Amino acid sequence: MGILEKIAEIEREIGRTQKNKATEYHLGLLKAKLARYRQQLLEPSSKSSAKAKGFDVMKSGDARVALIGFPSVGKSTLLNTLTDTHSECASYEFTTLTCIPGVIEYKGANIQLLDLPGIIEGAAQGKGRGRQVIAVARTADLVIIMLDATKKDVQRQLLEKELEAVGIRLNSKRPNIYFKQKKGGGISFNSTVPLTKCNERMVQLILHDAKIFNAEILFRDDCTTEEFVDVLLGSRVYLPCLYVYNKIDQISIEEVDRLAHQPHSVVVSCNMKLNLDYLLEMVWEHLDLIRIFTKKRSEAPDFEDGLIMRRNCTVEHVVHSIHRSLVERFKVALVWGTSVKYNPQHCGLHHKMHDEDVLQIFKK
Repeated sequence: MGILEKIAEIEREIGRTQKNKATEYHLGLLKAKLARYRQQLLEPSSKSSAKAKGFDVMKSGDARVALIGFPSVGKSTLLNTLTDTHSECASYEFTTLTCIPGVIEYKGANIQLLDLPGIIEGAAQGKGRGRQVIAVARTADLVIIMLDATKKDVQRQLLEKELEAVGIRLNSKRPNIYFKQKKGGGISFNSTVPLTKCNERMVQLILHDAKIFNAEILFRDDCTTEEFVDVLLGSRVYLPCLYVYNKIDQISIEEVDRLAHQPHSVVVSCNMKLNLDYLLEMVWEHLDLIRIFTKKRSEAPDFEDGLIMRRNCTVEHVVHSIHRSLVERFKVALVWGTSVKYNPQHCGLHHKMHDEDVLQIFKK
């Protein structure tokens, strides 16, 4: 029996099993097995199939954004509108057959935008070019799910299901669970909070099924069985996601208002070029990018050429991005901006920077 048949059989068994106290351990084991089989499906062990995992696109710029969606929702049109790259777009499906990169220049940052081929239902099992598309999506810093505003919400649910099936978790935090496999000592289970969604017996059953008999586990949050399986497998990717509804010029204003008020959602029209400025602003926000400006002694700050950094970065990160050896000769920094109580302020390497702060570095 192949992996696809095993996955289908487990999914059928989960579907026909009633959810109650008596079956929760059985369902937990089935979900753990399903997650392991899906991981094997996405990452084949044979060397021959490893070459065709994804599209060969070198990561460049300050961040990478992957465009995912069903065929003919406007991904290529959006790429052509926001970048100088040309991607073939037409009214028929599967116009784009490979990954086409473009660069968005916004607030001094170069954001790489990838136009990926449209995926179909069953992409996680390898239908169409789904496995290659998903392999590229795992390397992105942000996923944009492009949706057709004229169609129902089933498109969004199907795409989320396909990405969840291959270990891409959208707009969710990594589970706060400590797990370490050991050589001996049995299974040590502890928790710092009361657990209502998972328990010690469930954890032990999952570990024994995975042939792990010596491990240390600490739950720091009230996590579910699925979240523990994610930590156990260790291959899950947690990405921010932006839902972009295209073709809003073809629906009513009430429907536009409903879609716009959904979390992590933006409504646009690529053909009419509506709301694209707000889309870029939301992309910047979801990527957690900030700009840091540098200043030389007795000179004005260089507001034209800022450093693009991640939110919550420290002075040390900024100094390291200027030059690697500069950290060793660092003495103190003068900071102007919202991250300090008064301007300027003397700061050390561990001071957290804010957007549009100005930094002046003093060496030993």
